[in-house]
Amino acid sequence: MLKLAIRNVTRHKVRTAMTLFAVAAGVASLIISGGFVQDIFLQLREFTIHSQTGHIQIYKKGYYEFGTQAPLKYIIEEPKQLVDRVGRLDAVDDAMGRLKFSGLINNGKADHAIVGEGVEPDKEERLGTYINLVAGRQLKAEDRFGVVVGEGVAQVQQLTPGDRITLVLNTKEGALNSLDFEVVGIFRTFSKEFDGRAVRVALGAAQELLSTKGVNSVVLSLKESEATDRVLNGISADLDKAGYELKPWYELNDFYSKTVDLYDRQFGVLRLIILGMVLLGVANSVNMSVSERIGEFGTMMALGDRSRDVFRLVMVENALLGLVGAGIGVLLGIAIAVGISAIGIQMPPPPNSDVGYTARVQVLPWIVFTSFLVGLIAACGAAFLPARRVSKTPIAEALRYNI
Repeated sequence: MLKLAIRNVTRHKVRTAMTLFAVAAGVASLIISGGFVQDIFLQLREFTIHSQTGHIQIYKKGYYEFGTQAPLKYIIEEPKQLVDRVGRLDAVDDAMGRLKFSGLINNGKADHAIVGEGVEPDKEERLGTYINLVAGRQLKAEDRFGVVVGEGVAQVQQLTPGDRITLVLNTKEGALNSLDFEVVGIFRTFSKEFDGRAVRVALGAAQELLSTKGVNSVVLSLKESEATDRVLNGISADLDKAGYELKPWYELNDFYSKTVDLYDRQFGVLRLIILGMVLLGVANSVNMSVSERIGEFGTMMALGDRSRDVFRLVMVENALLGLVGAGIGVLLGIAIAVGISAIGIQMPPPPNSDVGYTARVQVLPWIVFTSFLVGLIAACGAAFLPARRVSKTPIAEALRYNI
């Protein structure tokens, strides 16, 4: 059966080429579209991690639910012990404290509401590889009263590096406190909303402003983003007993989750369209092939082959075409993906962002395998009805096609 199927496939070169083209084109399209979508998710993930959240954040228990309204009630009083404890983990690249605050920024003429963070500058610079400086420089450890502000804050307050500003906020005890700072840099992240409210000062200055020695959160920067869940599961039980709660980056960014959900649906429809095109293309080729060979199949049955043998022959032929076509499609898809990634596609800024990016096509094993499987199943599925129809054709009727 296999030998006969191979001979039939190689004998009808035009029909074989049409079927192979349909399968290969569909598989390559699935690899490219799937890799493009995964690249969007990957870049959005890295922007989120390396400009705002880090990989994992550790809070005092209750902070995530109630800390937005009263962040100073959930202070980690001895952060160094916690930082040392989690910083020794093999998968952890850095562990750093952050102290959040909200208040007003004043440039001497007008106030603007801000959400600020006290950070450890050197560690944050290593983490924040996706933060773009619009002007000035990064915050340094020696900048005790230096501040970097988001691009939106700078535009509203008309700030440039070297300008003096005042931060006004309430301390832990409820008293009003203020400190003067010098703007050393203006930054831009992936989130326009974040840039419109964000300022960052050295952790020591924030602690002085809030009259505390603690932090709100300890942020973990991992060596690999893929290790997030493994690290989270490994330390969550022990830290939970110690009165802490942990949140991974994907739970801290609602925009990421909604964007992934939106793009998944959009490109899910695109994948269905591609799959439909593959099925129609293969079905057309198979129908042509079967219709032209009804006389051959009639002769086979007249010589003693059963209808199920005819059915099996057609299915084996198309399984072979599916295997070869899907294999060609995989090679073609990978080659195109590598070529596109080498050149890059300049993309406009996504929603809620002013930052464009260079898109590539990720070649991921599961996408390649799924695309190959779709091509194979499409070839076999498209052959099922024609094979069944010709196998049920009466011998006398089938033999008339030889006349």
